[in-house]
Amino acid sequence: MQKAIKKWFPLFALPTLLAFALSFLFPFIMGLYLSFCKFKVVNNAEFVGLQNYQRAFQNQDFLNALWFTTKFTIVSVITINIIAFVFAMLLTKALKGTNMFRTIFFMPNLIGGIVLGYIWIMIINGVLYYSGATITTSADYGFWGLVILMNWQLIGYMMIIYISGIQQISPDLLEAAEIDGANAWQRLIHVTIPQVMPSVTICLFLTLTNSFRLFDQNYALTAGAPGKQTQMLALDIYNTFYGRVGWQGVGQAKAVIFFIIVAAIALSQLYFTRSKEVES
Repeated sequence: MQKAIKKWFPLFALPTLLAFALSFLFPFIMGLYLSFCKFKVVNNAEFVGLQNYQRAFQNQDFLNALWFTTKFTIVSVITINIIAFVFAMLLTKALKGTNMFRTIFFMPNLIGGIVLGYIWIMIINGVLYYSGATITTSADYGFWGLVILMNWQLIGYMMIIYISGIQQISPDLLEAAEIDGANAWQRLIHVTIPQVMPSVTICLFLTLTNSFRLFDQNYALTAGAPGKQTQMLALDIYNTFYGRVGWQGVGQAKAVIFFIIVAAIALSQLYFTRSKEVES
């Protein structure tokens, strides 16, 4: 069997590797090269070195988008994971209707981002109507509107992952801690949370990357208004590449910077939380 697998593995792996190269690897390398070029069309690119990166960091819209995205990510990651964990703890108790509540909380994750944005803009504007404002009246409205939308969409999904982790905890372990005199808070901190660290790793990774890469909800909900104050990184890159003539290279440079930032944060988070898994 092992000989057969080794013999036929290249044949069966080749289509997948070819698809990966054509759909991801080649465009990534091409995009990296174009970030050092000035171009309007790909086949007429002029190499300009680090000029695009200099223009990207000198662009105030990009810096504002980076700061706004960072604030949004911090708030979203904290609120989503705390609320999802609380719901998971409640829905792993012996309560009636837990399966129904799990289904209801998970359902928002099934709605597409653009549709979700247009639904929430009607809801939020309906609430703000009585004060004579809309979500684009103030950057604060846009910020908290995006946070609410992101929480509503992802809490149920993260809750399911936390429920899976909590259900893997041995009842004997919790019972032993209770016999030793640990109260509910001590059991949570010293038993439950260390035991669900694999779930924490997954949930933090998903919320971090989804928050930083947010585009469609941002585009549908505020489109960066007012005055690009609620414009996130992905939307700023899109507007730079497609909205400014001669800035395609700068938009590509911003995309590379964006990729490096997200990769660095995600890998750092994975390293930190996985080290906690080993300790536990």
